[in-house]
Amino acid sequence: MRIFPALLVARPKPVEPVPPKQMLPLQLRNNVSGKGGKTSDVCCIHEMSIMFACFKENEFNQQLCSKEIERFQKCYKDFTHDKLRKEEKEAKGILIPGEKKMSHKQINSLLRKYPNVK
Repeated sequence: MRIFPALLVARPKPVEPVPPKQMLPLQLRNNVSGKGGKTSDVCCIHEMSIMFACFKENEFNQQLCSKEIERFQKCYKDFTHDKLRKEEKEAKGILIPGEKKMSHKQINSLLRKYPNVK
């Protein structure tokens, strides 16, 4: 119980705040690495689950589930087409206004246009 009153003693505040130490310069580098840019090719899960449910109901008869198979194939074809278009735009460095997810190549092209002033 002797320690408790010692904790309640008011301590004097420092006169001046301590300035933070700057470890690195506060500016962007002129390029970005592409380490975290790899994404998985997971797509059309909903269509695939519907197709497999149809297979299970119809004892894996593909003729009875042709509509679901066509939907799944169309979804996958659209996904691969969109992915190829996106990769082509990234390779050329084309920037789309308002796009929130940019690749490292697109960010590097922006940093080349607007470099840091040293």
